[in-house]
Formats: sequence, C-alpha cells, structure tokens
Amino acid sequence: MKLSGAELEGRIEKLYGILENCTLCPRNCRVNRFSSKNGSCRTGARPIVSSFGPHFGEESFLVGNSGSGTIFFTNCNLNCVFCQNWEISQMGAGEEIDVEELSKIMLRLQKMGCENINLVSPTHQVPMIVDALFRAWQKGLELPVVYNCGGYESIETLRLLEGIVDIYMPDFKYGDDAKALKYSGVANYVSVAKRALEEMYRQVGPLKIENGVATRGVFVRHLVMPNDTSSSGKVLQLIASVSENIPVNIMAQYYPAFKAQHYPELNRRITREEFVEVIEKARALGLKIVS
Repeated sequence: MKLSGAELEGRIEKLYGILENCTLCPRNCRVNRFSSKNGSCRTGARPIVSSFGPHFGEESFLVGNSGSGTIFFTNCNLNCVFCQNWEISQMGAGEEIDVEELSKIMLRLQKMGCENINLVSPTHQVPMIVDALFRAWQKGLELPVVYNCGGYESIETLRLLEGIVDIYMPDFKYGDDAKALKYSGVANYVSVAKRALEEMYRQVGPLKIENGVATRGVFVRHLVMPNDTSSSGKVLQLIASVSENIPVNIMAQYYPAFKAQHYPELNRRITREEFVEVIEKARALGLKIVS
C-alpha cells in the first residue's frame, strides 16, 4: 500500500463526494451519479467492466513476459466518432459489478502473473477504482497501476490520484480545439490535455523501465489520422513543451471505425507517408519514440 490507510480513505471519501455533483472530468456535467446515469459518461456510482485479462498488444515495456493486466471499463468521457472500441465506449457493452468484485479482478490479474494493473478508460470511474485498489492493496496487491486514458482529465481528480497511480499513459489526440469538438465532442481539449500532462509528469516524472518492464513515469500515445485531422505536429510540440523526456508512441493503426464513414476526411486508412512525416517531426523535436 503506497499511502496510509487513513489518507486513502480520505481520498476515497472525496472522490465519492464528487459523484454527488459530478466534476470528475472537465465536462463538469454536475449530475448526481448516485441517482442518475444522465451524465455524458452514462455511468452511475458502481463500476462497469467490459472485460479483463492479460493483454499482449500493449507497449513492450507494459507487456513484459506475462502481459499487461488490462481492465476495460465501459463507457467513456469522450465521444470519438472514430473509436475502435465503440461497442464498449459508446454503446455500453459491459457488466455493472460492485467494488469488491473489481478488487478481486485486480488480485486475479496479479495471480495470473500480469506485470501491472492497466486501467483502460478509467476517468469516469475513478472513485470506484480507487476504492477497489484500496481493498486489493489490503489483500496483497503489489503491481504497478497504469492509468490508460484519453487525455481529457480534471486536474483536481488527478491530484487525488497522486501516490496511487504509478504510470500515466494518456492519449494526446488533437492539437486543435475545433477538431476535438467536431470528432470527440469536447471543448478546450488542447489546453486541458496539456495541463493534465503537466500534472501527470509532476507526479511521476520520466518513464522508468527496470528489466524491460515499466515501473513508474509517464508516456503519451498519439494516433496518426488521415489528412492530419489530429494536427499531429502541434500535438508533438505541446508534448515537447512539457518535457522532452516524455516518450511518445506514435500509432499507425487508424482505420475508419464507428461513425468515421460519415466524415470524408476520416474515411480511409493513413498512408505510409503520413505516418513517416509525424515520426520525423517527433525526432526533430528531440522526443523519444517508443512502441
């Protein structure tokens, strides 16, 4: 356990208190999630999980020898029209469980030999996740905790995660607010994501890898999109402005999923030239590229 029991109990109490007038993420829906699921994330005050298990498709330093212990949380605080996991993030595929069951999942992943607990799309379920982590730590959970998010994070919520999260793994999706609003339905994405990254870096610093496995730190994922709809150059400049010591995984696996076919500029895969151009921009900025 990383913090004292009293400190963790205080954090959990504060996080659940936020749910009464929800401002967990920058959308600030102010819905009472104990009595309603009408916020943007369509989630109440209980965990909703789509699936869990060892995952071997993550970055090599998360996978290690035994896989990253991923827990895919249902729903999302973003509404990306191109989401490749849209059945989970947008259509609600998953099962509502209680916090005790979530803690047992974490311990089960450790028993399977996983290298870490990888929380996928955790932003809107943070209170329940921290509650479950506390219970799991009391029963012997020792794995690093990975916060795998879309980058649209509240500074206040992140501060309540200090000392709890070991590895931050945000997406930095856009370098242009208009595009973020059009394709993901959120305002002020660029400034919000930059401030969030600054806070993450303040908490955990550069990525640390021991024996081929990440133990602490922050790195960023950026998905290259067709026709530069993500404004990749600006994204990379923003990351470098926070710190050149933040590694970046520049991803090429975009394909037109979910509603992307309704947007002509999104309705194709990227070209090799588009991908190479972003890689070259990252190198010119002195950023380390990881995969």
